[in-house]
Amino acid sequence: MTDRRPDRHPDPVLIAGAGPVGLVMALELARYGIPVRIVDPMTARATTSRAVAIWPRTLELLDRAGGGLSAELIAGGNKVIAAHMLADGKTLARVPLAEIESPYPFVLMLPQSETERILLHHLEARGVRPELATALADFTPDEDGVTATLRRADGREETAHFSALIGCDGAHSPVRHRLGLAFAGETLGSDWAQGDFHLTGMPFPVDEFATCLHRDGPAVLFPLAPGRYRVIIGLGPNPAPTAPPPPDMAGFQALLDRRGPGGITLTEPLWTTSFRINERQVESYRVGRVFLAGDAAHVHSPAGGQGMNTGMQDAVNLAWKLALVLRGLATSPLLLDSYDPERRAVGAEVIATSGRLIRLSTLSNPVARQLRNIVMPFVLGLAPVRHALAGELTETAIHYADSPLNGASWGAGPRAGERLPPLPGEPPYGAGDTPRFTLRLGDGVTPPPDDLPMALLDTVMRTNPVPGGIELVRPDGYLALAVAEGEWEPVLDYVRRLGPEAN
Repeated sequence: MTDRRPDRHPDPVLIAGAGPVGLVMALELARYGIPVRIVDPMTARATTSRAVAIWPRTLELLDRAGGGLSAELIAGGNKVIAAHMLADGKTLARVPLAEIESPYPFVLMLPQSETERILLHHLEARGVRPELATALADFTPDEDGVTATLRRADGREETAHFSALIGCDGAHSPVRHRLGLAFAGETLGSDWAQGDFHLTGMPFPVDEFATCLHRDGPAVLFPLAPGRYRVIIGLGPNPAPTAPPPPDMAGFQALLDRRGPGGITLTEPLWTTSFRINERQVESYRVGRVFLAGDAAHVHSPAGGQGMNTGMQDAVNLAWKLALVLRGLATSPLLLDSYDPERRAVGAEVIATSGRLIRLSTLSNPVARQLRNIVMPFVLGLAPVRHALAGELTETAIHYADSPLNGASWGAGPRAGERLPPLPGEPPYGAGDTPRFTLRLGDGVTPPPDDLPMALLDTVMRTNPVPGGIELVRPDGYLALAVAEGEWEPVLDYVRRLGPEAN
């Protein structure tokens, strides 16, 4: 097998936005040895909970960062293992999350402020500290990156060159606006309120959440800790241009009494807000060496609790590709070109799925509501349907079926672009300080040829549960290609196509 090639030393990558998406982006790049700066105009971190759900696929991907990151997140949160669906106070179905194939068969409830604190701790351990009170004032793209001007709160400015700019700067993204990219979609004409409350009388265990359907609109209760819940309530259509202030605690209580399972008493509000749902996606996630991730690229209903997770997974998807290019380990334009189609497809699916959930939960036609309440228990009583729903909710069903990075598929095993669940007792795919592909060899497979380029490959090969199969796994745990015993040429072609100078 050929030797690995030396790395390059690029200019830093500039990340605009130090929320959870920007922090994950910085952490991944720093792990790979890419110099990075992360800036944000905020002067101090928010202490409110905001996003509270971390789904299994996100925990799987964060586990690759090492240092016990996923374990630390889990230790600080509440593991929820099932979802209850109710209508008019009566249970329609219970969807267990434990049916998914993952080391993390639950949704972790953890306030965003705590998620950010833990991510920040791990980022600082790698020598990177976000520069707060620092805004991206302007930037000019070029072939090798961008020249950007940073402006601090005291008015001082700095201009420097960066090998890439990544806009993780939220739904009102200045980076997106500066690029002139359309943010197509719509604002739904209904209002919502949410808040965190101490409460008593919840009839379900603290490891189960509840979605309560009602003719006036839904109420959702996520358990953050014993006696502490996130409550989300639909307030209905409103022709006004913006959402009104959220109800007071008495208002929340009245809505919950009418729509919830009964017997719940709110005792103390911790945080409340109101919002209106936007469903939008940017026309391109990438322009040259400028990229968009998280809410800068896509916004949707919080119904599935997937916004922060989708953004974090944007970051993971981009980071390993950018690191390979900036370190000179791969030269093919396919790597960076693949970010937009892969994550655009995921963003579109998340928008569609969350939109379906919202529309299903806010049916105004009484006949449609009755039909929903009759059909849902039957449909969710079918194991394949429950499994599919659990896969969508937990994001373990995300795949890249149409990715330009996909190679061949073989046999009855997984197809190129599908997620490969981490195997028990083995480190996660993509662990370590260099993004490398992993070979999985089935029983009876001959060793790889000596001329297989190793610049992109992990030296440790894994066991393939498919006998006689050869699989190449991406650094993010998705299948790159699968071939039969002896068919090493497609593997050689795939690795060489990415362009390491070791062939």
